[in-house]
Order: sequence, then structure tokens, then C-alpha cells
Amino acid sequence: MNMSFLQELFSNITQREALLRRRGGGGVADPAKLLEACKALLNSDGEVSSITHASHALDIYSRLDDAGKTVFFERLATDFSADPAEIDAAYEAYRQSRDNTALEHLFEACEPRRQELLRRLNLSTGGTHEIVKMREDMLRLMKGHAEFEPINADFIHLFASWFNRGFLVLKRIDWNTPATILEKIIRYEAVHKIQDWDDLRRRLDARDRRCFAFFHPAIGDEPLIFVEVALTRGLPAQIQTILASDRYDIDSAESANAAAFFGISNCQVGLRGISFGNFLIKQVVQELKQELPNLKHFVTLSPMPGFRRWLQTTYLEHPELLEPDAVETLRHLDDPSWTEDPERSEALDNVIRPLAARYLLKTKAADGQPMNPVARFHLGNGAELHRINWLGDVSAQGIQQSCGLMVNYLYVLDNIERNHEQYTANYTIVCSSSVRDLSKRGRKLLKGETTK
Repeated sequence: MNMSFLQELFSNITQREALLRRRGGGGVADPAKLLEACKALLNSDGEVSSITHASHALDIYSRLDDAGKTVFFERLATDFSADPAEIDAAYEAYRQSRDNTALEHLFEACEPRRQELLRRLNLSTGGTHEIVKMREDMLRLMKGHAEFEPINADFIHLFASWFNRGFLVLKRIDWNTPATILEKIIRYEAVHKIQDWDDLRRRLDARDRRCFAFFHPAIGDEPLIFVEVALTRGLPAQIQTILASDRYDIDSAESANAAAFFGISNCQVGLRGISFGNFLIKQVVQELKQELPNLKHFVTLSPMPGFRRWLQTTYLEHPELLEPDAVETLRHLDDPSWTEDPERSEALDNVIRPLAARYLLKTKAADGQPMNPVARFHLGNGAELHRINWLGDVSAQGIQQSCGLMVNYLYVLDNIERNHEQYTANYTIVCSSSVRDLSKRGRKLLKGETTK
């Protein structure tokens, strides 16, 4: 029998079913029908039977409204959890024997049935991406549903292996990349919005730009994450010069001595919490170093989301914590025209950058890591907090979120692993002397405190 022919036949059948699901025909579905289909899938024997049941279940899910999806997730939490009686029996058997076979049975008993359900749903063609979208739905509907947390943990557990680094494919994005992917790059750009096709072409310019993305074979042309890179002479301090459509810092890629990562965008909401960025940056550094041996510096130009809100709630709402002159200076932020006034801008610089250094170095979340999410990401990857740039982003969003500040996190190749290990062990932040000096200046602005 020609097995390759049969495999191709089954593949064509499931691809056709996946296409029908995407078209979403058939009206709104009943969650009870989906639960029946899921139980049939768990009870099925044989790969072909399982693929058919999985495709049927995903078809029904695709036609649920939000109310139906909520019911489905509620039932996943109850009907497809682990059986306490089976766990007790398996534990008792292990307690008596203490052998590996009993331990394996205990592990199997402790695993929620919904994990096996998700594995079987994944058998369907296109199933991986649809399960990622399913988690995106669940995250959107989670508010007020604490019982969804164990389901979320199951998704994360499975995705951590399904999207293991070994399965990820790094591809360079350029003007020759298929238009379907380029359209997604425009749509998914989350840091600095791509205005139009001309703007995209400028960001992919071979002279001084690079863009790389991770893909996964199971979800085709859907990028997981991508990074935009500017090739420059020296470390950049302002994003507007990088985003300008008519400015070139270098004449050729070979003349650059620095690579600046100025935009990292996660594309799949359903994969939130699955880390790709650390692998992406490290592999892109290797790719760039191989292509352009003259590159000496690998650095980010990063925003400080949440900094202005922190400044408002920490000091402007509690002015007694700051020296009076500093409080009065910060009140200039209420006038949007301050960026056009050199005198007020300089006065704000002398207050805001020192406080920003203290924010990045001293303000911690409950788990002991820096409050700022961008800082957590790059410091956790082994970068150094290198420089805080005044008026690094003068866009309305940059002023509103970060008071116009942009940060350079420096990736020193010889120090990345050491910095990463120190951060992982103790949340130690490696920073430059200039940032440390700024933090000391910030301490002087706090009422009743002096520099140590």
C-alpha cells in the first residue's frame, strides 16, 4: 500500500476542514455540542479517528460566541480536571511500593484530562495556531473567573514544550519577503507604529536596517516575535532620527559599528508568558556579527512605559516626599509645550533623569525585580543599564508614557552570561557609572535624604 499517498490524502482532508473552520460557517454553535465532541476525542482510538474528532471539535469552537466560550472554559475547569480518587489511589500505590512504575502512574493521575484534550486537538491541521487563539480568547475572558487560572497553567505548560527554542526558525524580513508576512509585520508592530508601506520599506532598507522574526513550522507564515534593528555609527539617543524617512546615519552597512534594537514586538497574544525575546536577541546578535564583523556595540533604544504614571502617583500626588523646588519643576509637565522651551526642558532634565535612574535601579515589584517591564526583560537577558537619554522620544506617546526618556541597554557579548546569572540569582542590576551617578543625584532630590 502506498502510505505516502494515504498520508497526503489525510493531510488534504484535514486542510480542507481547517479552511472550513476559518470561514466560520454554520452559525453560532452550542457549547454542549463542543463538550460532547471533546469527550469523543478523548475516547477515540487511532490517529485518523482522532484527527477527524479534533477537526470537528475545533470547528464547533470556532463558531462559539463569547458566552459559549466562557461556558466551555468553565466546564474545562471542572469536567476535565484530574480525578481526586485516582490521585489518592495512585499515591497510595506509590507509598506502598516506592517504585518508578507507581510513580509514573501517580504523575499520570495528577495530570488534568484537559492537557490530553489539548494535545489531541493539536493533531488537526492548523490546530496549533487555533489552540493559541483559544488561549487568547481565554485570557480575554478571564476577568472574574479565578477558576480559569489552572487552565491557563495547562496552556503555558504545553506551549513551553510545543514552542521550544529547537522548533523556532529565525528568518530575516526584507522587501522580498512575501506580502502576506509584511502585512502582518505592519499589523503586529507594537512599539513604533508603521504608518504605511513606504514606512515599512524604510525600516527594511538594506543600507542601515535589519528585521528578524521567529516562526514556528506548525503555524506557517504567522510570526511569533520580531525585532527591528538600526545600523548606526555610535549609540543612538533619539528614536525620531531612526524613524525619519529621509535620514541615513551611514552610507553602507559595512560602515556601521553599532546595532540598535529599537522595536521588539510579540505577535501572538495567546503565547503571552512564553519567552522568545531572549533567544531572538542572542541569535540576531550572532547573525549580525557574522554578516558585519565590524559591529562592536549591540544596544537597545527602549521606552520606559509606566514611568510618568509612577512619577505622578509617587511624587506629584505626595509632594512632601520631594524637595519643593523639584516638585515645582515637575509641574511643568502639565504644559505640553515644555519640550519647546529650552529653559524648562533643562530644568526638567535635571529632575526627571535622576529620578528615572532611581526608578530603574531602586523601585521593585513584589517579586524583587525592577518595576519597569522593559528593564526586567533586557536585564534578565544579560544586558547592562547603560544610558538614560533626555528627549529620546518626543512623540505624544513618548511624552505621555516616559516623559520623553529612552534607555540604552547594552549587550556586551563577553558579559551577557555573567550578567544574566547575577540577575537570575539575586536580581543584581549591572549599570554604567553614569546611571549610578544619576541615581545619587536623584537621592538628593528626596526630602530628608542624603547621598551615601
